[in-house]
Amino acid sequence: ILKGRKVKIRTEVLPAAISIYKKAVKDGLIEIFLDAGVTVGPPTCGACCGAHMGVLAKDEICVSTTNRNFPGRMGHVESQTYLASPQVAAASAVTGKLTDPRDLN
Repeated sequence: ILKGRKVKIRTEVLPAAISIYKKAVKDGLIEIFLDAGVTVGPPTCGACCGAHMGVLAKDEICVSTTNRNFPGRMGHVESQTYLASPQVAAASAVTGKLTDPRDLN
């Protein structure tokens, strides 16, 4: 979905573990992410626990591939988080709005 495209919004990828990061490097995914304008961070839970890169401010909206969602989980209690598949998250980053990846041409 991201190959050959650029993201229109702040987009961050934080692999959950070093093994996932290494596989993404081996498979060429990190290069695709960087070429698309994605910020790639270190393996960590990151913003999914409201503690690292990507923490949401008041009124910010996020499409996330994390597995939990409740007020304040990823930052400010007045932010909004939508849980989605990696495909929906990538398509949404490309268009700048919540997007079904099947709608990309």
